[in-house]
Amino acid sequence: MDMGNPLCVGERQLRLPLIQGGMGVGISLSGLAGAVAKEGGVGLISTAQIGWREPDFDRDPIGANLRALAAELRKARELAGGGMVGFNIMVATRRYEAYVRAAAEAGADLIVSGAGLPVDLPKYAAGFPVKLAPIVSSQKAANLICRLWDRRYHTVPDLVVVEGPEAGGHLGFSREEAESLTREAYGQEIRRILDTVKEYGKKYGKEIPVAVAGGIFDRRDVAWALEELGADAVQVATRFVTTWECDAPQAFKDAYLQAGKEDIVITQSPVGMPGRAIANSFLRQGSHPRPRLCHQCLEHCQPDRIPYCITDALVHAAEGDTEHALIFCGSNAWKCRQMESVHQVVADLFPQEAAPASREGGKR
Repeated sequence: MDMGNPLCVGERQLRLPLIQGGMGVGISLSGLAGAVAKEGGVGLISTAQIGWREPDFDRDPIGANLRALAAELRKARELAGGGMVGFNIMVATRRYEAYVRAAAEAGADLIVSGAGLPVDLPKYAAGFPVKLAPIVSSQKAANLICRLWDRRYHTVPDLVVVEGPEAGGHLGFSREEAESLTREAYGQEIRRILDTVKEYGKKYGKEIPVAVAGGIFDRRDVAWALEELGADAVQVATRFVTTWECDAPQAFKDAYLQAGKEDIVITQSPVGMPGRAIANSFLRQGSHPRPRLCHQCLEHCQPDRIPYCITDALVHAAEGDTEHALIFCGSNAWKCRQMESVHQVVADLFPQEAAPASREGGKR
């Protein structure tokens, strides 16, 4: 399968047109990001409550997160062998600007940002060489971000990620859209986004690569995105969960390995957004304990009104307590049937481009 030209993000040329999607809390940290970057793709660390293991997290969650952010990047760099490493930062994060600034100051190569429209991302990252990539789900959102970046900051994105309805975690679609929108129908929207991004790239004399995300699981999905739609790259998350290098605990990975297709459901997040997750006793129970304290995670969360604390639910998942947890996943999580190395996943997605296996590869 010919994948065409390598992915270029700004002046940086990567060997593979691959971005590893950010997964919080604690699922994509330095281990996974560093391994993917070493293979020739982009490794992304999720900043979502990244400091939950810090001793002062309950007292100062944002301070703990910002400290852990820099530490995880340093560890990823040690693994990446010079590969490209960055962060996924949600716009909905409380004190979003501080996270962007900290990521840029730490030396991130790339910031990918969604869960809201990152209309002021260039302002927050100003003065640093970090590349910037918004996540969009519609042509309307792509046009709005490009137009506002152009008008306000005289720039355009270095990369655009198009996240479709098959993605995991919080979705940029209604429950009805996530359940009914077909890949063929959404493919037309992706083509419109490609056209919009291309026009803004022309204005600045540059090519802006577009990565397709959501439901990319095997080489057929890669071929659909790159060859049929004409995208420049793919973003893959779910497939990397059941790798030895993924930072999730084995119990979290086992939940993927044991899930059937019928276990992948759309649920309502306590912050009012639909999300895709694995059905478990936590989702089936009618009531949950009230939040014991506010972890300062999402800007518009109202602790006195939510049915449960999403930070607590995701931390339980990151600690392996999967029956008392929210286990986010993509639509194809049920296809995960064995543990693999990152190299094996990359070789399956890009059979002609994957590098020879390293001597250190395989089970840890």
